[in-house]
Amino acid sequence: MLRPLLLHLSHTRWARHFVSRFHFARWAAARFVAGETIEAAIAAIRALNAKGLNASLDHLGENVTTAADAARATEDYLCALDQIAASGIRSNISLKLTQLGLEVDEALCRHNLRRILEKAQATQNFVRLDMESTAYTDQTIALFRALHREFDNLGLVLQAYLYRTEKDLITLVEEKARIRLCKGAYDEPPDKAFPHKAEVDANYLKLAQNLLDHAQALPPAADAGRQPPLAAIATHDEKIIAAAKTYAAAAARNIPREYFEFQMLYGIRRDLQEQLAAEGYPVRIYVPYGTEWYPYFMRRLAERPANMWFFLSQLLRG
Repeated sequence: MLRPLLLHLSHTRWARHFVSRFHFARWAAARFVAGETIEAAIAAIRALNAKGLNASLDHLGENVTTAADAARATEDYLCALDQIAASGIRSNISLKLTQLGLEVDEALCRHNLRRILEKAQATQNFVRLDMESTAYTDQTIALFRALHREFDNLGLVLQAYLYRTEKDLITLVEEKARIRLCKGAYDEPPDKAFPHKAEVDANYLKLAQNLLDHAQALPPAADAGRQPPLAAIATHDEKIIAAAKTYAAAAARNIPREYFEFQMLYGIRRDLQEQLAAEGYPVRIYVPYGTEWYPYFMRRLAERPANMWFFLSQLLRG
C-alpha cells in the first residue's frame, strides 16, 4: 500500500522540500547515492572496480523546465565523460531525456544528446537512455531509433511491467539495440502496466529469455568495462537471476558469459553483486550522484520493503 504513496511523493514539491530539510534523510539517501559531486562518484566507482564490478554513472536530475537547466545538465555529462576518461575507471553513463530538455523542446533535447554522444564517441564510451514514465516512452524510443542509426554507442532501457514492452523488445533486438531490461519504478495505471508483482516477474523472465536469445548478435567489446554487451539483465531478484543463468547455460543455447551482464543499483544487495562477479559474470552497478537525490531516493524506498524499513529504522534512531 505504501508504494503508490511513495511514488506520488517522489514528484511532489512540498514533500521534497520537507524531507530534504532533514540531515537523516540525506544520510539515509547516501546508501543509494554516491555523493553530490563527480569526485565522490568516481571514488565510489573506483572502489566498485576494485571488487570486479563495472559501473554506469548517472548524474541525478529530471524534468527540467528551461533550456538553461538542460544546457547545464548537458555540460555536467560532458564533464563526467572527461572525468571518466581521465580517471581510467570502468564506467559508462546513463541519463534521462527530460534532464536534457525533452519537455522544453524535443529538438533541443536531441541537440544536447547528440553533443553527449559525440563526446562519448571521442572518449570511447557509451550512453544509456533511462526510461521514464509512460508519458515519455514513445518519444524516448523514437529519439533512440533516430540516433542509434548514427551512433552505435547508444543503448536503451525497457521496463518489464509495461504491457507494450514485449512488442518493443522484439522490434529493438532485431535492430541490435543494447537493452537494459528492468522491472519499472514509476506509478503506472493498470491499463498500461501489470498491476501485480507476480505478473511483472513472469513477464520479466519471458522478456529476459527473449533478450538472451539475441545476446550473441553483437560481439563483446574490447573495453567491456565501458561498452556493455547487447543484453543487460537488471534485477536484484535472486530467483530471476538464477533462472537467467540456467537459461543462458542450457546446452541448447550455451551463451558465453561475456555476451550478457547483470546490472544492479548502487547500495542494494552488495553481497549478491560481489557473488556474481566472483562467479565470473559481468556485473555493472548503476551509480547515481548529485544534489537532485530526492526523487531517486523515494523511488528506491517504494521498490522494496527492506529499503523502507532501513529508512524508518534510521528515523527512529533520531
